[in-house]
Amino acid sequence: MSNSEKIALITGASRGIGKAIALTLGRLGIRIAGTSTTEDGANSISKYLNQIGIEGRGYVLDVAEDESVASCVSKVVEEFGHPLIVVNNAGITRDNLLLRMKSAEWADVINTNLSSLYRINKIAIKGMTKARWGRIINISSVVGASGNAGQTNYSASKAGAEGFARSLAQEIGSRGITVNSVAPGFIQTDMTGMLSEAQVKDLLNKIPLKRLGQPEEVAEVVAFLVSESAGYITGETIHVNGGMHM
Repeated sequence: MSNSEKIALITGASRGIGKAIALTLGRLGIRIAGTSTTEDGANSISKYLNQIGIEGRGYVLDVAEDESVASCVSKVVEEFGHPLIVVNNAGITRDNLLLRMKSAEWADVINTNLSSLYRINKIAIKGMTKARWGRIINISSVVGASGNAGQTNYSASKAGAEGFARSLAQEIGSRGITVNSVAPGFIQTDMTGMLSEAQVKDLLNKIPLKRLGQPEEVAEVVAFLVSESAGYITGETIHVNGGMHM
């Protein structure tokens, strides 16, 4: 199967790591269905894809809503075909110490970061099973393995995503579908750009490579995992964190 026959559904693709993944896979000839929670975000995805000649477009999707997921995937199938590559990148944070954490802060993060994997992958694997080929990649986080004070909800969601991937990999491996996780450390994005100079300095002291990662460095790992070269890798978590956690 050539790359031009493959459709990649990438959630949270309007900026940061998701955008880098969309561009990297798109340059390989894969058609891109990128999602954002807003119409403006979806339009920006269509714009940056079209500007460099990548076939695909943006869609509005709220991964926390069943109906939104079903509607979005249906539109992708109608316009391009069944997505044989799914990159679950969309996620949120609602940081707080557990003693102060509100029920909504816990529930929103778990629903968006973890329960979304159930919603999206349950639908997506139907087309992959029929094609007997597929690639599912969950974008996890270093804190899913290391933990982080003030992020019990986020850390739990990311650790859960990795457990989800290992279990699903065992369920559908016989159909030629691999399921893996990529766990970035601190990557240079809009979110890390909001950190103070002191916070960045403290982070760099914990990173052996003494720098933040780039979104493209995460995207290249994803590109490898969706390639035929990674066809015998499944149920794994690949860390991209500059040695921050080993």
